Amino acid sequence: MSHDHGHGHHHHHHTLAPSGQGTVMLNIGGGIGALIIHTSAREHGHEIEISPAGAPDQRQHAAVRARYVRGGVTYCVVIDSLPEGRYAVWADGPDPLAEVLVHGGHVAEFTWPEHAIPGRTLLSV
Repeated sequence: MSHDHGHGHHHHHHTLAPSGQGTVMLNIGGGIGALIIHTSAREHGHEIEISPAGAPDQRQHAAVRARYVRGGVTYCVVIDSLPEGRYAVWADGPDPLAEVLVHGGHVAEFTWPEHAIPGRTLLSV
């Protein structure tokens, strides 16, 4: 009697690769890394600024975007092509919110604190 009928042949539908819409292609490797800043939905559409630590005038910014993942939506900023080093993350105010160490070939992650307000305004979407 085939007691396994209906079980055991569905696993090939599930791959480990993320679904296409959730995929982020990052330019990293060698001395180049990336930084992902996770935010709450409240920050969606804002731009968040980072700069090399100690060089606040060399800022670059990127927008918080929604990414669809299994189980829902996450909001994050993805900044790649970053030379290895320490980076300041800026909120609304004169001092950096935090410093994050980026290693070449790796993705550094930072979670935006609930109380922090991005210094830049909403993008015109």
